[in-house]
Amino acid sequence: MDNLIDIAKRVLQTEADAIAGLIEKLNSSFEKAIDIISQSKGRVVVTGMGKSGLVGKKIAATLASTGTPAFFMHPAEASHGDLGMVTPDDVIIAISNSGETEELIGLIPFLKRFNVSLISLTGNSLSTLSRASDVTLDISVKEEACPLGIVPTASTTATIAMGDALAVCLLTKRGFREEDFAFFHPSGSLGKKLFIKVKDIMHAGDSLPEISPDTLMTDAVMEISSKRLGITLVTSDKKILGIITDGDIRRGIEKWGKAIFDMTAKEVMSRNPKTISGEELAAKALSLLERHSITVLVVPDEKGRAAGIIHLHDILKQGIA
Repeated sequence: MDNLIDIAKRVLQTEADAIAGLIEKLNSSFEKAIDIISQSKGRVVVTGMGKSGLVGKKIAATLASTGTPAFFMHPAEASHGDLGMVTPDDVIIAISNSGETEELIGLIPFLKRFNVSLISLTGNSLSTLSRASDVTLDISVKEEACPLGIVPTASTTATIAMGDALAVCLLTKRGFREEDFAFFHPSGSLGKKLFIKVKDIMHAGDSLPEISPDTLMTDAVMEISSKRLGITLVTSDKKILGIITDGDIRRGIEKWGKAIFDMTAKEVMSRNPKTISGEELAAKALSLLERHSITVLVVPDEKGRAAGIIHLHDILKQGIA
């Protein structure tokens, strides 16, 4: 029996060769497919049976998440009412390696009657499906990766790759941006990076540590401890004068000893703290914190008054990194 690692290597090499083999098959038909989809006023309806159907679901999901409205339609269910979801403005992408899948062939009369554009992904350019299509994209492979040569392996991998090529070309043609991707993925890490602003997660109101410049350091320590942010703002009529951090207190003890606790906030505070606008993205706040090796940024309002504080931990809790 062959070594299992050797078998796995052959599988991966066969599938890699199958994808590489698609490159020389790209021609004007691919460009025509892109034009048909990009000019369509409707959606892309992907359909396929068995393994091709599973691949089709992935292709539809990739298209939808990159700005091309798309969904998967099961061909067996299509003839039992689901064809009602298809409009003349839609584009059908039908996937069949043989090009003779019965359920797909059964859809052709309906598609022709309503003049729905049909793009086929098939390994047989002489098949019934290919001949009925407006465009055929050749996804044929020299061999499957399984030793029997019949289990869909390299062919499904090649089909997924062709679907990705379609999706990437479409998003490029449409000028799809990182912000657009995040819009369709608001719960993902990218969405969080691009949508969460400083004002959304900063500490404000009653949770904002704040003292006057004449406050004794004993009371300043109490404020820092009670608000649990390792910092307090020093303000006068809400105008930011400075900050006092845990580090300031430690350094003050080293410098003045216990006498620091008889001093006032204005004698110990650090002036000109690092600030950021509440309208800035939390991701930018993280960048500033990392650049200056600090854990807190002060958030002033448009008049320079204390509006909030954003802490490193608040950003990391949101999954922004």
